[in-house]
Amino acid sequence: MSGVTLNNVVKKFGPVGVIHGVDLTIDDGEFCVFVGPSGCGKSTLLRMIAGLEQTTAGSIAIGARDVTTADPAERGVAMVFQTYALYPHMTVAENMGFGLKMNGHPKAEIQAKVAEASRILQLDPYLARKPKALSGGQRQRVAIGRAIVRGPEVFLFDEPLSNLDAELRVDMRVEIARLHKEIGATMIYVTHDQVEAMTLADKIVVLRAGKIEQVGAPMQLYTDPDNRFVAGFIGSPAMNFLAGKVEGGKVRVPALSDALIATPVALPAEGQPVLVGLRPSQLMVAEGPSAITLDLRERLGGVSYDYLKAATGERLVAESRNDAVIAEGASVQVGFDPADALFFDPETERRLR
Repeated sequence: MSGVTLNNVVKKFGPVGVIHGVDLTIDDGEFCVFVGPSGCGKSTLLRMIAGLEQTTAGSIAIGARDVTTADPAERGVAMVFQTYALYPHMTVAENMGFGLKMNGHPKAEIQAKVAEASRILQLDPYLARKPKALSGGQRQRVAIGRAIVRGPEVFLFDEPLSNLDAELRVDMRVEIARLHKEIGATMIYVTHDQVEAMTLADKIVVLRAGKIEQVGAPMQLYTDPDNRFVAGFIGSPAMNFLAGKVEGGKVRVPALSDALIATPVALPAEGQPVLVGLRPSQLMVAEGPSAITLDLRERLGGVSYDYLKAATGERLVAESRNDAVIAEGASVQVGFDPADALFFDPETERRLR
């Protein structure tokens, strides 16, 4: 197995730049997830690593080999796409072994590799079936098995769960996590779903407009974001951002009943605006007189989400795990630990530290 190194990688389609000087190191055996909104360049970056898109500038290395100009077949990678792309007239076993067969591998070797991939992916009962007799999750496992039999140095996944329903997505997340633990290969996974990123990754790369916003472990990005974009993108429901103002070395937040937050963070000058970030799980809601009203409560069983409206017109979400009944439209009081608050520059959106 091998790691992947991107050095000042650039991609342009004609005059339009889509990847802007990306530097990144993915260690051997690491599970790295590219995450970001649609159009941020994550799939393009993955296709550049695979050799399906030509690199405009910079270099890509897999292990000790510079593969910037190498053909896809020479890079030692295997890619799993969003669509299964299985041959409908072939059985599961034939689909998984077809690539090796086309490359002239001995029949015994093909059978052994298909059997091992089938064991890992728990496909033994389905080897004689054709794709039409499989569920969506089983078809995706066959597509992954087709990649495993090639014995690649790096596995590339391009939103492989997007075509599955919610229950199957959860099941396949578990399957892919288990697969990584069993074979220990370097894996690069593209998704727009930050829940997939948080649950699967050793390392998350947050992308926006073709640039890396932040790289780190899932909980590092959750608890210590560098900017508003990362803070708002990582975590579900998203972080609340409220307008504040520096007052006497503290931050006054009108939306939170004029709360005055003391903080060791280096704040701007007196009277300057500050953006205050608080996650829904950090807010405590109780019925009581205030200028904040409960618009809607979503009950999801063990957890509820309260959608609140402040007198300032700002809206926020609070996570609740109690069974207290609060009528929609009622006034509520919102409590929080000042130590949980994060502060951002409203203009640059950089975190204040």
